[in-house]
Amino acid sequence: MAQAEPRESMDYDVVIVGGGPSGLSAAIRLKQLAAAAGTEISICLIDKGAEIGAHILSGAILDPSSLLTLIADARDKGAPLDTPVCDDRFYYLAERAAVRLPNFAMPPPMHNKGAYIVSLGNLCRWLGHQAEALGVEIYPGFAAVDTLFDDTGALCGIVTGDVGVARDGTRKTSFAPGMALMGKYVLLAEGARGFLSENLIAHFDLRRTCDVQKYGLGIKELWSLPPERHRRGQVVHTVGWPLDDRTGGGLFLYHWGERYCSIGLVLHLNYRNPFLSPFEEFQRAKQHPLLRAHLEGGKRVGYGARVVTEGGLQSVPQLAFAGGALIGAGAGFMNVPRIKGIHNAIASGMLAADGAFAALNAGRQNDTLSAYQNVFPTSSIHRDLAPVRNVKPLWSRLGTRLGVMLGGFDMWCQILLRFSPFGTLHHDGPDHAALLPASACRKPDYPKADEVFSFDRLSSVYLSNTSHEEDQPVHLHLADPAIPLAANLPKYDEPARHFCPAGVYDIIEVEGVRRFQIDAANCLHCKACEIKDPSQNITWTPPQGAGGPNYADM
Repeated sequence: MAQAEPRESMDYDVVIVGGGPSGLSAAIRLKQLAAAAGTEISICLIDKGAEIGAHILSGAILDPSSLLTLIADARDKGAPLDTPVCDDRFYYLAERAAVRLPNFAMPPPMHNKGAYIVSLGNLCRWLGHQAEALGVEIYPGFAAVDTLFDDTGALCGIVTGDVGVARDGTRKTSFAPGMALMGKYVLLAEGARGFLSENLIAHFDLRRTCDVQKYGLGIKELWSLPPERHRRGQVVHTVGWPLDDRTGGGLFLYHWGERYCSIGLVLHLNYRNPFLSPFEEFQRAKQHPLLRAHLEGGKRVGYGARVVTEGGLQSVPQLAFAGGALIGAGAGFMNVPRIKGIHNAIASGMLAADGAFAALNAGRQNDTLSAYQNVFPTSSIHRDLAPVRNVKPLWSRLGTRLGVMLGGFDMWCQILLRFSPFGTLHHDGPDHAALLPASACRKPDYPKADEVFSFDRLSSVYLSNTSHEEDQPVHLHLADPAIPLAANLPKYDEPARHFCPAGVYDIIEVEGVRRFQIDAANCLHCKACEIKDPSQNITWTPPQGAGGPNYADM
């Protein structure tokens, strides 16, 4: 619980942490319900980015069903839905070849008819404008760093971070304490591996009846293409090379807007080789003839990385607890084979808003939103996740070729026969536990960046517009500073040096003494370090102010 230091406090009916699609949709829905009922409801939404959308990163293909349920005339109101998918392609890659998989063999959830290629950051900016027009108070640049509980143990508010704290912990002349934002209900919409969300999941033991959460690391670049290379509305997904059969993941490539192409790799974080570098695998992948043909003559204009939840239905925790609820990616609503979660995030925000509004209308506060929890099994989210629930476990157990094939077979069985031959498969443990000792693995020979299709980490981070105030406490904490060199290095070659897509972690030598270095200023807030560190020694905490990436059109 937060320290007892006096601080300014503000009271609201609902406090929402996170300005992504779930948080903004919850805010909009609450205001819509209040207007229809002729009542008033006060809502405060905070986001740690410098502006709404600054920290938002996704592929992204949008299934518009939930958005159009929330705002039926979204297109007329200028929603950034200007690139419908018109060409869907699936490939299995070998190192120099590509085999196109027939569309008719793909289960219906894999098709993108009726979907749109979007910038999720731009969509969230638009949603933010809609929310503000309805009277929602939105405060970007404020990170939630702690929780407040009432005498019954229910969540009753959050605390924003102090600013003006020096690197050594002393207070600078610019010091200002964070604020206490009190709410009758608090909705957590922080995205995958949210800071407060994970703390509250542990505090209320919300995973006691579900599987461990699984994660993937998404690395994305935005390219501007010459007109002759741009294929507006074309969507390409691949599996196979550059990953081996026991390393899950795949590539995506989306042509959208006037001349944009979004390209990225989603790599499952239950990989085994501690030498593996997701960043380098992605850079190597762009040398494939299939991808080079898309990017030739283009210019890279954006870069970012973020973890995504991959556990699916088996890993969804209890959603509601005393005083609050989990919504969006923090609850784990991504559909892995579809590589889509925005529609489910929006739907979860609406469902939680319905439950919160009914509770407030009945004069309740700071209790459990049972209505939200109880409606989930019959919701569109559950219907979306149920038929694909075995894809990730099969992929993890059997590898890409056999696992993906049987996952597709399982989806067809559930769609056509309402039956799964596998029942419900469960996940095999946390992602960090999958690492093998370095002595049992081969170190990949990654080619040097050519600065045409492949690039280095530092030039990539530069394109993310990442910025942190230098004189502030390091926001990446080691429980035991000795572990990186004493335990992780001899056994796993200290994999933080390899898996971080921003080069935050390294081992340097100063006057003959090795030291584990953390360059927190480069941090993209992807959260991979918390998940994949084999000793579970790293904790990500929100930095001061609006530090972090500032994504444009991502």
